[in-house]
Amino acid sequence: MVPYLGEIRMFAGNFAPQGWALCNGGMLSIAENDALYMLLGTTYGGDGVTTFALPNLASRIPVGTGRDSQSGKTYILGEAGGTESVTLTANQLPVHTHPVNGSDAAGNQTSPSDGVWAAQMSKNMYSSAASEGVMDPQSITPTGGNQPHNNMMPFLAVNFIISLAGVFPQQN
Repeated sequence: MVPYLGEIRMFAGNFAPQGWALCNGGMLSIAENDALYMLLGTTYGGDGVTTFALPNLASRIPVGTGRDSQSGKTYILGEAGGTESVTLTANQLPVHTHPVNGSDAAGNQTSPSDGVWAAQMSKNMYSSAASEGVMDPQSITPTGGNQPHNNMMPFLAVNFIISLAGVFPQQN
């Protein structure tokens, strides 16, 4: 099967076969690859006078161009994005609560394991009425460390190659 000029394929080898190049962002001479330049232009880089760049799919996954119907985001040809790690902020977490269970019975241990908060011997410090309030910062300590976490899906690394020769594709 003769490839289209500029066609990209996955390839399991550690080299690009004859007539193909790795999609690693490499620069090519326009004078030596004028037909491919007609298809790619400077979409992926280059000065457009003497050089143009191949797509760089090293450590990347391709995504189709166009508008995403769910997010409304439009992806344009040659656009790169994404990140390998992310640090969540409080604003990115879903709204949630941290209910506290207690008892109005007198406490009889200073450090109970798997217990509930209890009132001091002579004080009724709990109410059955639901109310919102801010707890003393010493009561509950924040957790986490604002450290980025891995944001990558499972993957298998292969090479992407682009055809340097073949049938020039005709537009519909």
